[in-house]
Amino acid sequence: MLTLIGPCTTFCLRLLTRVFSTYLLPVLFSSYFSTSLFSCHWYKKPDPAAAPLQQLCIRLVDGGGRCSGRVEILDQGSWGTICDDRWDLDDARVVCKQLGCGEALDATVSSFFGTGSGPIWLDEVNCRGEESQVWRCPSWGWRQHNCNHQEDAGVICSGFVRLAGGDGPCSGRVEVHSGEAWTPVSDGNFTPPTAQVICAELGCGKAVSVLGHMPFRESDGQVWAEEFRCDGGEPELWSCPRVPCPGGTCLHSGAAQVVCSVYTEVQLMKNGTSQCEGQVEMKISGRWRALCASHWSLANANVVCRQLGCGVAISTPRGPHLVEGGDQISTAQFHCSGAESYLWSCPVTALGGPDCSHGNTASVICSGNHTQVLPQCNDFLSQPAGSAASEESSPYCSDSRQLRLVDGGGPCAGRVEILDQGSWGTICDDGWDLDDARVVCRQLGCGEALNATGSAHFGAGSGPIWLDDLNCTGKESHVWRCPSRGWGRHDCRHKEDAGVICSEFLALRMVSEDQQCAGWLEVFYNGTWGSVCRSPMEDITVSVICRQLGCGDSGSLNTSVGLREGSRPRWVDLIQCRKMDTSLWQCPSGPWKYSSCSPKEEAYISCEGRRPKSCPTAAACTDREKLRLRGGDSECSGRVEVWHNGSWGTVCDDSWSLAEAEVVCQQLGCGQALEAVRSAAFGPGNGSIWLDEVQCGGRESSLWDCVAEPWGQSNCKHEEDAGVRCSGVRTTLPTTTAGTRTTSNSLPGIFSLPGVLCLILGSLLFLVLVILVTQLLRWRAERRALSSYEDALAEAVYEELDYLLTQKEGLGSPDQTTEVPDENYDDAEEVPVPGTPSPSQGNEEEVPPEKEDGVRSSQTGSFLNFSREAANPGEGEESFWLLQGKKGDAGYDDVELSALGTSPVTFS
Repeated sequence: MLTLIGPCTTFCLRLLTRVFSTYLLPVLFSSYFSTSLFSCHWYKKPDPAAAPLQQLCIRLVDGGGRCSGRVEILDQGSWGTICDDRWDLDDARVVCKQLGCGEALDATVSSFFGTGSGPIWLDEVNCRGEESQVWRCPSWGWRQHNCNHQEDAGVICSGFVRLAGGDGPCSGRVEVHSGEAWTPVSDGNFTPPTAQVICAELGCGKAVSVLGHMPFRESDGQVWAEEFRCDGGEPELWSCPRVPCPGGTCLHSGAAQVVCSVYTEVQLMKNGTSQCEGQVEMKISGRWRALCASHWSLANANVVCRQLGCGVAISTPRGPHLVEGGDQISTAQFHCSGAESYLWSCPVTALGGPDCSHGNTASVICSGNHTQVLPQCNDFLSQPAGSAASEESSPYCSDSRQLRLVDGGGPCAGRVEILDQGSWGTICDDGWDLDDARVVCRQLGCGEALNATGSAHFGAGSGPIWLDDLNCTGKESHVWRCPSRGWGRHDCRHKEDAGVICSEFLALRMVSEDQQCAGWLEVFYNGTWGSVCRSPMEDITVSVICRQLGCGDSGSLNTSVGLREGSRPRWVDLIQCRKMDTSLWQCPSGPWKYSSCSPKEEAYISCEGRRPKSCPTAAACTDREKLRLRGGDSECSGRVEVWHNGSWGTVCDDSWSLAEAEVVCQQLGCGQALEAVRSAAFGPGNGSIWLDEVQCGGRESSLWDCVAEPWGQSNCKHEEDAGVRCSGVRTTLPTTTAGTRTTSNSLPGIFSLPGVLCLILGSLLFLVLVILVTQLLRWRAERRALSSYEDALAEAVYEELDYLLTQKEGLGSPDQTTEVPDENYDDAEEVPVPGTPSPSQGNEEEVPPEKEDGVRSSQTGSFLNFSREAANPGEGEESFWLLQGKKGDAGYDDVELSALGTSPVTFS
């Protein structure tokens, strides 16, 4: 009996283990984890020895989240992997869809997420991308492979939820993936705890605002038909409870919108308690930190007071304040206008934060009563110089007046504009100097003033001109407190708008001889371009840089390049960007220093959008290659763009005329200029405005030969970009042996529109002249023939008269009559007439000798000489012809012409 118990027990245990691992364990896993960690499905294996129906589960491991990692499958109680042979994006699509993880972004191989363990379940997977589970795709078969775990496959999915249409991945419209496409979520019953789960899942900190009424896209065919009921503690939106919308349609006024931030709460602390005055502290990435006083402005303070329900800011006391833990001071710099509802809604700069190790933290004294009315700003206008109150003791204006800088490329440079009475207006540059600029820069928290610009350097504004003849001492807390003509009083136009450039103005670029989107990284700070240091500069930092420069979403740090020539500042080091940062300026780093690292640590970056420059330096650029037209309806019309200093820029239309356009058209081989286009008629460009006040004579071989302001110096904006419209189609210009363009090119102009018109008119005039000359020749020939005929006829008449008289004299008596025989008369008629054909000649020669000679001479001579003779009658031989026509008595000639039946010819 005992001998039977042992084998039975062993058999029963094995049976229970198989049942548990094959049926019960997956069921338990799927009921508890399927919505969060992995997905399970029932499946019948092709293997006849396998159970008729088994439940298989799939998950992603070691990828930092549920939707990326090494692909693992659970079967028979063991997690195994997939071999990467033939593993591609179609296979990854099936896995992402199976897990509810959105779109497949990448199919990784060679154990990208580390090596797994256990069995290798599948190999040579060849999905079409439409299958419902990865194990339904064609493969070698279950557990058939020739791999090891160094070849484990993985995937990177987009995730179940995303924020789209915002400034970056951490703000925008809420969209979830249906397995086929991204679908927006309605704002009906969308709760703040749901927004908190979304921000946490995306690695974007916490939700600072939940908005609705955001219009759906035109391409949105449907709205997500479920409501999410998160309590805020779920790790992912996928795991939140869901409730179907009644009738399958969720009530909404638009798409839900969420803004995430690492800056989430603010408080004022004094003596350990939160009040309406004290040290400004903010929760950043879940930790309370004091804010550094550097660049802290009254506008920032006013936002904090209003946000806490403490009225408005009275002052911002300066001085050292002890903070527990000196490393708990944040160097983030906020650039508020004063009207924002929350401090985190203001633009923020963290790059190159100041050194606040001495405890110089920001403090605020609020009015304490949000209904309290303070003196209006108008009470502080036109104060006498030297009477302006200090920034620490002067109250913040309680009206809606705001200050900003526009069209300068950032919050700390641009045209000065003030909002008052609902309208943004400007300041006239009369009397505008560095003292005035200092007030503006300090008021905006932008550091020191580097330049006070005039003559609408950042473009002409619009609206009212609020201030003129400003005369600040440089110590005023607000620019409208400086002495001036008075509010709204001026004698200026917007071409005189004032601007400033502050020390905190930042710009970014890559420097390379032959590449765009690759090169040495440089930042413009404190009025000078300098290098950026590469330590530690992780992939997310490089991605932020590439996106900011429009060079793709990713890139790499090149450490194999040699040392860079020349010396320059190395402004900043220790840059550590976060996922929610939309520009390099928001990334924390070390403080600004002239030499933040050694020369060998300067950063060289290559972005995925890397491409050769439009004008490579492998061969010297010709002038024609450095000029192009953009935005027109043909290759010979458009906005004029020039290549300079490694980038394309535009030309300002100041002094732009047909002479300059003619040079551009000829330089491009586009014929003659038809129009000099102004005011960005072909659309505004971007980048630098390289040329201004260009003045050409019209015959220069290149725009570079014309007189102009120094390169890069202009007082224009892109609404003033110049353009041209040329007559012809671009032709290939001949080149010299050196490869440069020849300076003469008259051929295209012949076939221009004016040239064609001239050819047509010239042809018509030529035909008219030919007709006139032909008629004149014919008339002259006829006149000569008629004159000869009249002479001959006159001689014949005289002979007849002589004969009659002779016969009459022979009669002897006057009354004796004698008949003249007809044959004798006929004999007189047969007298040959010079110039007329004889009866023996017939009609063989109809042209008189004189006429024949005249025509022959005209054919051997020049056309111009012949025309001149025809156009000046009465000279030379032609005068002789006309005199012959006046032979004898005029009355007699009339009689003879009448007798011949020919009408008389009158000359005038």
